[in-house]
Amino acid sequence: MKQGCLIVVSGPSGTGKGTVCASLLAAHPEIAYSISATTRQPRDGEHNGVNYYFLEKPAFERMIADGELLEWAEVYGHYYGTPLRPIQEKLADGQDILLEIDTQGALKVQKKCPDGIFIFLLPPSLTELERRIRGRGTEDEKDLARRLAAAQKEIDVAHRYRYAVVNDKVDTAVAKIAAILTAEHCRMEANRQLLTEIAGTKEKR
Repeated sequence: MKQGCLIVVSGPSGTGKGTVCASLLAAHPEIAYSISATTRQPRDGEHNGVNYYFLEKPAFERMIADGELLEWAEVYGHYYGTPLRPIQEKLADGQDILLEIDTQGALKVQKKCPDGIFIFLLPPSLTELERRIRGRGTEDEKDLARRLAAAQKEIDVAHRYRYAVVNDKVDTAVAKIAAILTAEHCRMEANRQLLTEIAGTKEKR
């Protein structure tokens, strides 16, 4: 059975990662979604095992000690991380799995999974990014400046990703990511086993 692909999508806040990833999953239900674990409390409407795996701190720290996380970080006093086993199982079953994560986590994943498909989602411009963040109406000028500075830092490491996709229109960005996945499945390295089997059949004749 062919191994599945790990798809890692990152991008600055306001780029539309969540919308693009949700649209990709809706259009391609065969792709699984990697659910992160966290020690923060669920927000209204969030459910364990759907939005996150909500864990107590000792349970999360045990997963760290036992090497059960692909990556993890502590943010504002709470742990966030990516459970390793569900990803391993789905990839071994030949299923593609999508991981939406920040650049810090993605670069950690890159060290452990260099064959993953790393896609950086870009805004059409920083001006458009600022417009989108302002449009939320949830940030004051101080928060806006902080987010834009963080966005610039993330864009500075975009060159370490294999692909860049500009999110000017959601449908277009989704189509590009789907095309990337199709191309990856057609790479020679991904079809070595099939080639070996065909060659073996030819020799038997």
